[in-house]
Amino acid sequence: MNSYPKVAVVTGAGTGIGRAVSLALLKAGYSVALAGRRVEPLESAVAAAKDLGFDRALAVSTDVSQPDSVNALFERTRQHFGRVDLLFNNAGVGLPSVGFDELTFEQWQNAVNINLTGSFLCAQAAFRLMKAQTPQGGRIINNGSISAHAPRPNSAPYTSTKHAITGLTKSISLDGRKYDIACGQIDIGNAVTEISARMATGTQQANGEIAIEAMMDVQHVANAVVHMASLPLEANVQFMTVMATKMPFVGRG
Repeated sequence: MNSYPKVAVVTGAGTGIGRAVSLALLKAGYSVALAGRRVEPLESAVAAAKDLGFDRALAVSTDVSQPDSVNALFERTRQHFGRVDLLFNNAGVGLPSVGFDELTFEQWQNAVNINLTGSFLCAQAAFRLMKAQTPQGGRIINNGSISAHAPRPNSAPYTSTKHAITGLTKSISLDGRKYDIACGQIDIGNAVTEISARMATGTQQANGEIAIEAMMDVQHVANAVVHMASLPLEANVQFMTVMATKMPFVGRG
């Protein structure tokens, strides 16, 4: 275990999985830069951290699809905390269920810009810092989603970007070896968050039926990310799937 304080950057940190992971990392001893597009949820998360006794949280309004905004995030983190040891690449956007032939170019492009290009830009900025800092190295954890394995109906943009995240994860993992930069992916299914609340009334299945699916507490996701982050850089969880045990993922449906 290194003696210096560990520093994490979490994107999409204002709500849901990102917020839960940020608070869990603070509890684990990290200083955390919370990034997201909307300032109010970020400041709310920082206030929640202070209520728990943590004053090592920094809110940074960030548009992950824009290189200048991403570079500013990592530069501010470096200036404030001195280094970056962990990136949780979590920011992402979904779409309403839209038939494949009815998708607009703008809907497709928005998903690619945020889910894929945003993940690339953040990973690249983190990689550059991790390569240059002393001690060298760090860890990048990409949020792949169950959709990195299997699509839901009418989800081509989201599913395509999440499949691409798997390739990005493998490339970073390979290219980062000589700099002690580890990269893994966590694929998350059916965690209870603000975004997933709509699933309480049922979700379309592959056969067209609407069914209520099993859900899990988002804290299980946060704990899993903290576990991945806690490993020494000589060890890596390359891929992890954390899901509600009874959700319809393994099997035919």
